[in-house]
Amino acid sequence: MGSTEALQARPDCQECDLAPGQAEALVALSQNSGWNQVAADWRFMLQQGRGLGFAAPDGRPVASAIHWPVGERLDWISMVLTHTDYRKRGFGTRLLRRCIDAAIGAGRAPGLDATELGRPLYATMGFRELYTLSRWRLERAGAPTDVPAGAVVRPATGADLDALAEFDRLHSGMDRVNLLAHLVGRAPRVAMVATAGGRVCGYVLGRDGRTTSQIGPIVAESDAVALALLSRAVAVADLPAMLDVPDRHQAIGVWIAAANGTAPRRFWRMVLGDAPGLDDPRCLYALAGPELG
Repeated sequence: MGSTEALQARPDCQECDLAPGQAEALVALSQNSGWNQVAADWRFMLQQGRGLGFAAPDGRPVASAIHWPVGERLDWISMVLTHTDYRKRGFGTRLLRRCIDAAIGAGRAPGLDATELGRPLYATMGFRELYTLSRWRLERAGAPTDVPAGAVVRPATGADLDALAEFDRLHSGMDRVNLLAHLVGRAPRVAMVATAGGRVCGYVLGRDGRTTSQIGPIVAESDAVALALLSRAVAVADLPAMLDVPDRHQAIGVWIAAANGTAPRRFWRMVLGDAPGLDDPRCLYALAGPELG
């Protein structure tokens, strides 16, 4: 049955917009798929952009997709989910296409991090792969690493936001000052900034999750700065924790593996169109998570 026929066969499910006030109800949808989001994640994403969904007759959201701008030329798409009881009916594909059309209509390229299941579908829609990522899981803290000579690592606060946002724009290919502000307040113990000569040379942020905490993003000018930030963040984070790390950063993987960390999942960063800077993860040592970029 094609997606159009499937939609006609399920008139009891209605297409709808999703609002921040539905964050608590939407946790059940992501939990059904085994994802880690809490209500604060859903609320933040829905405040930043537009959420689309399908609702069951009782009002429960049974499918979702969200997109929001992370720069003048890039839209981020995430939370393309369908409850297991409502799959194979075309809901997810329809919502995804609506997100893509909205992004392109606004003159922005759609970007996303694909799971192993979503990757083939995105490829048929014209998305191209930029690089691969591994999701690492840490049960315990690893060995502390030295801060490079001339650098200082200290707690990050709201007063650092402008400098962090500028540093992030230069090195991530995204404009996500609102996300940085959200994460600084969300997990202040983990939020740290590295400076050298009075300028930012790296930072780490994090957040709580439904089953594990998440460490990231980590953006830094070198492996040494990234490892210094990571080791200090893990030392104060609630464990277990997970990190989504571009595979090119082997030093991070080696450090995590030495702490008996494992990498049970992979993701593929993908884009439809041209998004300058997004294809360069040299300074992006850990993501905020596939849902947040």
